Amino acid sequence: MFRTLREEINTVRDRDPAARSTLEILLCYPGFHALCSHRVAHVLWKRRLYLPARLISHFARFVTGIEIHPGATIGKRVFIDHGTGVVIGETAEVGDDVLMYQGVTLGGTSLEKGKRHPTIGNKVVIGSAAIVLGPVTVGEAARIGSNSVVVTSVPNSAIVVGVPGRVVENRQKPVMDLQHGELPDPFSEAVKLLLEEQRSLRGRLSKLESSDVEAPVPSESLASRIAVIEKVFDNGDGI
Repeated sequence: MFRTLREEINTVRDRDPAARSTLEILLCYPGFHALCSHRVAHVLWKRRLYLPARLISHFARFVTGIEIHPGATIGKRVFIDHGTGVVIGETAEVGDDVLMYQGVTLGGTSLEKGKRHPTIGNKVVIGSAAIVLGPVTVGEAARIGSNSVVVTSVPNSAIVVGVPGRVVENRQKPVMDLQHGELPDPFSEAVKLLLEEQRSLRGRLSKLESSDVEAPVPSESLASRIAVIEKVFDNGDGI
C-alpha cells in the first residue's frame, strides 16, 4: 500500500513542474486524491462489496470533481492533471503512464451489459475536454487533442484531432511528452489552402481577361498539399 502511495506521489512530481513538496501533493492535488480513492474502491468492487465501493467513489467525486467508477481498471503511474470534470466509466481500462487533463470523458455508447467503455493503452496523452466513447481501443503512445471526440479505435503512436476524431499524424516511434497542445490543425490548414487556391485562380482569371496568353497552372507543391488535406477529410480515410 505504501509502495503504491509513494509511486503515486513520484508520478505527480515527475509530471507536474508546479509540485513543490510531498505535503503539497498529499493535500492539494485532486487527481492524486481521486486515484488513491479509486484504488481502495476498486479492491472492494472486485470483492463484490459494491455499495461500499460506490460510496467511496461518490465521496471522492464530491471532494475532487473527478468521477471514476469503482469497476474501472486504472494502471500504474497514471496522472490526472487538474482533473475537474473527468469521467471514467465502469468497464474502462486505462494503461500505465497515461496522462489526462480536465474534462476528459471515457464514456459508453450502449445500455448493454459487458464491455462498453474505452481501453486506453500505455503512455497515452488525452487533452482537455476530449471524449472517447464506446468499447474502442486507443493504442500505445497515442495523443488525443483537446476537445476531440473519438468513436473509433486509434492505432499506436497516432495523433488524433477533431470531431469526429481523425488521425492527422501516425508516428512510427512512440513518444511520451506534455506537448498535447501542439497538434496539427487540418481545418485551419484547409482554409489556408482554399485561400491560396482562390488567389491563384484570381491571378489566372486576371491574365486571361487581359491577354490571350495561356495562364499558368497551380504549382505542384500546392496541388500536393491540397491532395493531402483532401485525404484527411475523406470519410473513408478516418481513424
